[in-house]
Amino acid sequence: MNVTTSEQTHPTAECLKVSQVLARIGDKWSLLIVTRLGEGPLRFGQLLRSIEDISQRMLTRTLRGLERDGLVQRTVIPSLPPRVEYELTELGRSLQGPVTVLSTWAAENLSAIDAARASYDREPG
Repeated sequence: MNVTTSEQTHPTAECLKVSQVLARIGDKWSLLIVTRLGEGPLRFGQLLRSIEDISQRMLTRTLRGLERDGLVQRTVIPSLPPRVEYELTELGRSLQGPVTVLSTWAAENLSAIDAARASYDREPG
């Protein structure tokens, strides 16, 4: 991403697009869903049961967003009743490496982050 001095004070269209992508994958549920689907295709009910505290509505909304962004594929399997499975696309699978690195970093630094938060919260104002 090329940012010139004049562009540093005003977000470029590219920066805004990157921000939108990061907002999608950085929301409360998307990384959990990507992680679960990284283990293989799952039906909606299986996903719902495997992610603690997510509502049916929020799972639906998040899956639709991930599908719209090309990270998840929804497949209707003709049967009675019809089955729907979700799986990561190639693009979604390419996200697994960065997610693993970020998760490892977070786990390794949790105590330092907790200490920094506690220190900040103790300071007045």
